[in-house]
Amino acid sequence: MTIQVGQTLPNVTFLQMGESGPQPINTQAAFKGKRVALFAVPGAYTPTCSAQHVPSFKEHEAALRAKGIDSIACTSVNDVFVMDAWAKDQGVEASMAFLADGNGEFAKAIGLELDGSGFGLGQRSQRYAMIVNDGVVEQLHIEGPGEYKVSSAEYLLENL
Repeated sequence: MTIQVGQTLPNVTFLQMGESGPQPINTQAAFKGKRVALFAVPGAYTPTCSAQHVPSFKEHEAALRAKGIDSIACTSVNDVFVMDAWAKDQGVEASMAFLADGNGEFAKAIGLELDGSGFGLGQRSQRYAMIVNDGVVEQLHIEGPGEYKVSSAEYLLENL
């Protein structure tokens, strides 16, 4: 069942790169007491994700913060090393949290997993964006197959 607006995120552990290597961070710690713009991509370094999705949040970071967003986070079913390298490649390692959902546990727990095996990707996350306020889903925008519209930073800004 897909998570709904008004529901609390399930307690799942991500990995995030820290100064001394991979560090676990659960959803409670990542979202407690903050209003977070969380977006998910099917895969790091994939064309739409790298050319449009992350850049939209990079470009509009200040505008999102001006509208009450405390932090921006990206999640993908990729390992922590890939997510860290991708954040550095995109130039956002200091401004966004890249949360590795390596086993797809978060994607499954919120009902937004994607079977990408037809493209050699295995199990992944659907593309979406949500506003999470102190762990509770305030907004949820799920993309249709192959689309990139409602999960962009621009769309979030229009709806904040």
